[in-house]
Amino acid sequence: MNRVIIASLLAFFTVYPQEAKRFNPNTARKVTFIIDPNYNGVAAASNGIIRYSPLWMLRNPNDIDVVTHEAFHIVQAYEGGAGPGWLTEGITDYVRYKYGVANAAGNWSLPDLKPEHSYTNSYRITGRFLAWLENNVNAKIVDSLDAALRSKAYTPETWVKLTGKTVDELWQDYTKNPKL
Repeated sequence: MNRVIIASLLAFFTVYPQEAKRFNPNTARKVTFIIDPNYNGVAAASNGIIRYSPLWMLRNPNDIDVVTHEAFHIVQAYEGGAGPGWLTEGITDYVRYKYGVANAAGNWSLPDLKPEHSYTNSYRITGRFLAWLENNVNAKIVDSLDAALRSKAYTPETWVKLTGKTVDELWQDYTKNPKL
């Protein structure tokens, strides 16, 4: 367990400064880690606190980039109602994809597109869509969406302003050629 904790902290100190520099230089300067035996999820973050399940850590000792995902929730610092949850979690998994230090070792990757997927599926599915958008449509789209969510300026029209297309139109383009 100590090895997992140390590896997770090393990942945090590697990744958090990168996340902050790119997305929110005014992010929290103090982050508290709690390994909570009473916590039933994987991990969660809010108000500068990241809470982990020790059971998850023991069962998934190589998945240290959970910290990359949760630390980015601290960087996001979105106020309630800033935007749809699918986009918040999609951006967070996009960041894990870009900045994760041991995703492969943790058996974590962005999934290939499947017919039943939708951008509203959240997490890795939305994260892959965002990576595709960054590569094929607008290199700064994730930064712009993140900033719009943080400033509570996000609306569905944000997609049109950033790309000239609705999110549904962008998804259709993605489904025709989803290669990253």
